[in-house]
Amino acid sequence: MTNSVSKTFNRRQQGFTLIEIMVVVVIISVLIGLVAPNILGRVDEAKVTAAQTDIATIEQALEMYKLDNQIFPSTDQGLQALVEKPNTSPVPRKWNSAGYLKKGKLPVDPWGTEYQYISPGSTGAFDIYSLGADGREGGEGYDADIGN
Repeated sequence: MTNSVSKTFNRRQQGFTLIEIMVVVVIISVLIGLVAPNILGRVDEAKVTAAQTDIATIEQALEMYKLDNQIFPSTDQGLQALVEKPNTSPVPRKWNSAGYLKKGKLPVDPWGTEYQYISPGSTGAFDIYSLGADGREGGEGYDADIGN
């Protein structure tokens, strides 16, 4: 008889009760509730930082373009001149056949929009900017334009 009692006792100890599972779910929910806002707030900050880094990279590529060709691409030629030789005036004289950006393609901003380019710019030889999270000019906070 002791053998059948010990088998019954062992079967009861093998699983979790509903209350134990519910306690674990509640604890996990509380932890997510406390941690998620901190993590989600950082995603927007990371996107702004990524846009600033992309803009700095594009600026360096434009400087290399100017070193080779003595001019920056025109607004009409745009940033595409960094990955494909422009055919419109002013045609670059010594365009680098490898292009000026790694991987041979233009980056898009972290919100999936193309970077904007104006030459001559309002603040210098050129302006490069992202329209921010809202994809429209202007805005505040994470919707604000990010530029050089």
